Amino acid sequence: MTDLPFRNPGLSIDERVEDLLARLSLEEKAGQVTQYFYFGTFAQDLADDGSPEAHQFLESPRKVEAALAEGGAGSLLFVRDPATANRLQRMAIEGSRFGIPVLFGYDVIHGFRTIFPVPIGQAASWDPEMIAAGEAVAAREARAVGIHWAFAPMVDIARDPRWGRIVEGAGEDPVLGGAVAAAHVRGFQGDFGPESILSGPKHFAGYGAARGGRDYEDSEISDSELWNVYLAPFRAAVEAGAANIMSAYMDLNGVPASGNRWLLTEVLRDEFGFDGFVVSDAGAVRSLVTQHFAKDLADAGARAMNAGLDLEMTMEDPAFAHLPDAVAAGLVDEQVIDEAVRRILRAKFRLGLFENPYADEAGSVAVLNTPEHREVARTAAERSAVLLKNAGNALPLAADTGSIAVIGQLADSPRDALGPWAFDYDTTETATILDGIRARAIGEVTFAPGAGIPERLYPSMFDNMDSVVARTALDHDDDAEIALAVELASISDVAVVVVGERQNQIGEKASNDTLELPGRQLEQLQRIVATGTPTVLVVMSGRPVDLRWAQESVPAILQAWYPGTRGGEAVAALLFGDVSPAGRLPFSWPRHAGQVPVIYSHLRTFQPDDADRRYWSEPSGPLYPFGHGLSYATFDYANLRLSAEQIEVGQSVEVTVDVTNTSTVDADEVVQLYLHQRYGTSSRPIRELKAFRRLPIAAGATETVTFEVGPDQLRYWSAATRDWVQDATEIEIYVGGDSTAELGTLLTVTG
Repeated sequence: MTDLPFRNPGLSIDERVEDLLARLSLEEKAGQVTQYFYFGTFAQDLADDGSPEAHQFLESPRKVEAALAEGGAGSLLFVRDPATANRLQRMAIEGSRFGIPVLFGYDVIHGFRTIFPVPIGQAASWDPEMIAAGEAVAAREARAVGIHWAFAPMVDIARDPRWGRIVEGAGEDPVLGGAVAAAHVRGFQGDFGPESILSGPKHFAGYGAARGGRDYEDSEISDSELWNVYLAPFRAAVEAGAANIMSAYMDLNGVPASGNRWLLTEVLRDEFGFDGFVVSDAGAVRSLVTQHFAKDLADAGARAMNAGLDLEMTMEDPAFAHLPDAVAAGLVDEQVIDEAVRRILRAKFRLGLFENPYADEAGSVAVLNTPEHREVARTAAERSAVLLKNAGNALPLAADTGSIAVIGQLADSPRDALGPWAFDYDTTETATILDGIRARAIGEVTFAPGAGIPERLYPSMFDNMDSVVARTALDHDDDAEIALAVELASISDVAVVVVGERQNQIGEKASNDTLELPGRQLEQLQRIVATGTPTVLVVMSGRPVDLRWAQESVPAILQAWYPGTRGGEAVAALLFGDVSPAGRLPFSWPRHAGQVPVIYSHLRTFQPDDADRRYWSEPSGPLYPFGHGLSYATFDYANLRLSAEQIEVGQSVEVTVDVTNTSTVDADEVVQLYLHQRYGTSSRPIRELKAFRRLPIAAGATETVTFEVGPDQLRYWSAATRDWVQDATEIEIYVGGDSTAELGTLLTVTG
């Protein structure tokens, strides 16, 4: 078999694919388009409690290995150990007539062994190059243990922070979301060499608009919003070269996304030009029956395949196993299956798996323990944090601060510092916020856990797969612990109070109907502030929380997200001014859940001057605007100018502004450009981000920043014409430090 053409690396990938494809039986093709969960590395630590979930975990290894032994699987996921990966890969190659290796996929969401800030935090950096550098580290570590493909990035636009998976994305804006998506793809895939992995942007499409922010609910999205907002980051990911796209679970406008031919073929392939393979989300093909879209599994498999889905992700009993029967029944043409298999084989050849299918078990240890990887994570955490408030220059803390009280269970919780969607971490090397402050401070640092954080009403489905889950002790006495925390704060020079949600209170199946801080954290904060001790609030969360009282009463507020492996050191560096914060919000921060959704890019509508007075009880606008973030430096924007005050449709113009650091502190600034179209085929949002740049500006220095604005920034999808248009109109251009930027000019576009 070694002399068969598909074994010859001297031939082109397409030649090798076609030779191998022609040799496969229909049953073997059905195996190649099937991906199984392999829970072996988790099942060994799971007790059989009689639940269906436990049974599924415990039975998974046996069933998957049986499928491998007969060439019945093209891909596996959730294998994170190189020895296990090699053992299973050997079974796959020996169980296939032609020695076809499997693709190993994994949820490499914000790092593998080295954990980076959660994705929403990375987006807050407004730093695509930093994001790409972090994903290159994640790819290197994942590939070292035999993983070939990450189910990331999640590029779903999220405009309802009650939705738990907001933590995985880039927020509310399509331009920022697109830039972040492309950065993730570039970082993961690199040059497709031996330290690269495939990137799988998800979930195509509209998953982030689930009704009421409730995970797995259906989405109803207007055509205008779908094209202009929700699809845009996917287009950016495809243009960046994404090798894979994951389809979504839910119904989009009444049609399940994983069986939607318009979405998977007409939009993704015909409109966007995507030439990689599409995988379903977990169980999404079988779910076509559950959603009362398909009659049975054979119908579900045929409809997904005909829609443009190439690979089924399943835990057991795959719908695609019924494809041979569906072909016999005339439900699907074998040529359609051939195209799906062709795409999957192409990915395997592209990664070099036929020549190098196995991981280097001995060498993987050194890769996972690379010190430089942790430094990249520390930098990412420093660049992601957002300074929300800093009244009276409460920050940075003085180097000689005598005594600091650190308050809050999250301040000393290694597992919570890492955030959700982390599975192969090592908490012994995680620097908590308390660790970071103790290492950085000169004076005395004391700690009190204070208020407990209550458990979820419905437990996290991921806790069974987690080696460490932080919880408030059952015998925790809230009254006594809060009293101790308040007393400690009262006798200290500064109180650093850390509040937020535990890592298992956000993420998949972790939506919430409130943005209030869990438990009595707010009460504790209020009592600490009442002591008169200068107080700094650090928020550890992946969604906005209700900070109305804190905004009125606490001098300084730092949003740290879940900052990752070296996050505590990064937070300390920010608090003491070793680094000036420069993160910016990737979403509008609501005052409370009753406002949701609140976005900056809304239409002017009727009586726009009253837009902040829609509610009678309090302002309608956000607590903090999109793009907001403070610095230890101050910046002045001036001399906004255009290369031409008038252009024709299809032409471009340069927009230039001078940005001066008017302080004595070297710092980064995030320069943001927004547009508003005054009239045209459709009404357009009052502000739309169209370009941004994060750049360092030395104290006292002026940097000149130039952006190009052209058809890509000025066109939009109009419901009036049901197509893309660019109008002859007037365009207001604003440049500044957030979405409320006041420095503006006018561009005229003629027909």
